[in-house]
Amino acid sequence: MTPTMYLLSALLVILIALLIKFQQHTTAIFGGVLLLIFAFGWIDSATLLGNAANEGLATLVLLILISYVLEKTSVLTHLTRHLFSKSERTSIIRTIAFSAISSAVLNNTAVVAAMISSIQKNHNINTSRILLPMCFAATLGGTMTLIGTSTNLVVNSMWMKQGHEAIGFFDLTAVGVVVFVVGSVVLYFTSLLLPNREMVKEPVEEYFVEAKVENSSSLVGKTVEEAGLRNLMDLFLVEIVRGERLIAPVSHSRVLQAGDKLLFSGNVKKIQVLNQFPGLTLFAQKTGLHTQELTEVVIKQDSTLVGHTLKNTGFRAKFDAAVVAIRRENDQVSGRLGEVSLRAGDILLLSTGEDFASRSNLRKNFFILSGVTPDNMISGWREKLVVFGFIAMIVASVITGKSLFDLSLFLFAALLFTGCISVNEVKRHFPISIWVIVVSALCLANAMQFVGLDAQVAKFAASTLVGHGPIWILLGVMVMTIGITELLTNNAAAALMFPIAYSLATGMGIDPFPIIMAVCFGASCSFISPFGYQTNLMVYNTGIYRLQDFAKVGSLITLAFVLVCAIMIPFIYPF
Repeated sequence: MTPTMYLLSALLVILIALLIKFQQHTTAIFGGVLLLIFAFGWIDSATLLGNAANEGLATLVLLILISYVLEKTSVLTHLTRHLFSKSERTSIIRTIAFSAISSAVLNNTAVVAAMISSIQKNHNINTSRILLPMCFAATLGGTMTLIGTSTNLVVNSMWMKQGHEAIGFFDLTAVGVVVFVVGSVVLYFTSLLLPNREMVKEPVEEYFVEAKVENSSSLVGKTVEEAGLRNLMDLFLVEIVRGERLIAPVSHSRVLQAGDKLLFSGNVKKIQVLNQFPGLTLFAQKTGLHTQELTEVVIKQDSTLVGHTLKNTGFRAKFDAAVVAIRRENDQVSGRLGEVSLRAGDILLLSTGEDFASRSNLRKNFFILSGVTPDNMISGWREKLVVFGFIAMIVASVITGKSLFDLSLFLFAALLFTGCISVNEVKRHFPISIWVIVVSALCLANAMQFVGLDAQVAKFAASTLVGHGPIWILLGVMVMTIGITELLTNNAAAALMFPIAYSLATGMGIDPFPIIMAVCFGASCSFISPFGYQTNLMVYNTGIYRLQDFAKVGSLITLAFVLVCAIMIPFIYPF
């Protein structure tokens, strides 16, 4: 080996050591390595720019943004309503199946987040028995399609950069389905090993929200349960005001009537969910103001509002704002929102107009706490556009063989032009971290080629592994990828292992595709440590699991995962 090869090898070792030591700074570490590679002259500016704008990476970014838009639809909300029964075993089966299938086409982080909330509201079974299987099933489900997890897209971008055709949408499905089926069986039985602990519920700032059932609403004549208002995520229907009558508590069999005022309590960031019910109008919307950007204020003691109701204060005219919700510490608000007698210290959530900030009476009446951005849910024809557009993209990709980049670009443009996603949302949700990691990894692979380190790895593989079957290369690559995933993160593992796996395969003179499949599946195999994958950490942070719970269940899942992949990958994709 030349001194340059030793220097690059040392840089790789330092990179891994820094990633292990400073996991929270993964993006900065990869970015620093990229600058060093460029400074040493191992890549030029044309190579760097080519890696930063290659088709595979652009496809990854577009699909992640489209996945975010899908998360804004009511698909998960509607499906999770019918998930649980009084039987623990039945609920576990439904949960495993639902989370896996959802994660095959949606971001599994979003799926797990939605499922945690639903599980937390369920009182039929112990949450500790179902939460971890749900999380692991979402990970298993992500292996079934190209877009099921970002690691598959990372590997696809690097595979295309090597001059190969893009990995097909369902190229991983044959192996992924068997992985899911076997893993689900293991999860079903290992869930019996989990402890009986109650979830630690995070404190939620409970607001009081009013919505009116309009005369034209399709909810009229339906019961609360039939209308889907009983098991809303983070919102609870506490009262119905019907004329002069106050109905509380609200039974699931209560029939809704036109003109009913529905009073909800819960997490105000979820109020956009109510817009998905046709003919249900929020109190603030009657004033003509929208509920996208919200401002949180506290009523001062010397405010002119104290002792008055919203109805008789002329609130909209005074402040160019409408009250979306009210929160009152240590006391429950009851009755119509417009008829609540306001007190000093009440916290109001306001939908504000253009002149709100310039009103001179704000300081006299309020302490302005913060702006609050609700979850911007999509409903109506836009929701149909997102769902059916996504399905059409997948079908067109499979039937016509059209580039996934082309199809996702057209779908993303349609979503942007129709307001399903805004420019500001694109800025906020652009996957900058994944982008930097992939660009750095691609440049690292180019640097290995430039200094000849990839050829050295191939030569080492050819000489050392002579007489050993390709299956041992596959197993070795997979175990190494799993190890890096557990120590670092899945995307970092995929980015680091791809050039090594590719060089090993070419050095042995075998088809690199099955070895690259081992990287895809190995990077998704994060079950033993709660820190290897974001969804594991989300479940771990609920407070009902300990490290040994992950190790106990995760080790069995990992063993089954590796055995299935070792058998199925060579069977589906021969060397």
